[in-house]
Amino acid sequence: MEGKLSIPTAKRDHISGALSAPLEIVEYGDYQCPYCGMAYPIIKQIQKALGEKLRLVFRNFPLSDMHENALNAARAAEAAAKQGKFWEMHDMLYENQQQLYPASLDRYAAKLGLDMLQFKKDMIDLDIENRISSDFESGIRSGVNGTPTFFINGQRYDGDWEFEPFLSYLKSI
Repeated sequence: MEGKLSIPTAKRDHISGALSAPLEIVEYGDYQCPYCGMAYPIIKQIQKALGEKLRLVFRNFPLSDMHENALNAARAAEAAAKQGKFWEMHDMLYENQQQLYPASLDRYAAKLGLDMLQFKKDMIDLDIENRISSDFESGIRSGVNGTPTFFINGQRYDGDWEFEPFLSYLKSI
């Protein structure tokens, strides 16, 4: 089985959970991908079940050829991150996956209380574009070819990501 994470997690990553957690899930995701949308509430349940034992890392892997709004959604999440609201935007995007149009992204940013002028400026910022490209390239280098793709403690996980089997696997590590 191929599948080591080519770029270890670092400070630049979007991390939820304790840095000292013994379990780390790195997810390569696309906000418009229906499978990522199905995985989203499962990952939330896993986080709740494992608590401080789990650290979740999200990396952008927008499949723009198939999902026309995926790249803009990734930009919105990164623009929100610049204002300290990455995870709030991440959740809002998955919870409203059928509405990822530019006007919707602006509405979500406003709902999160973001500075709208800064948000619009950041949506076209080259640093954000480079961040998304860097995430995508790290995924390619790690053998990611679809979403969601998960790595657990640096190893690709190709097993079932339904709640019970995924949780059982994580608890067995």
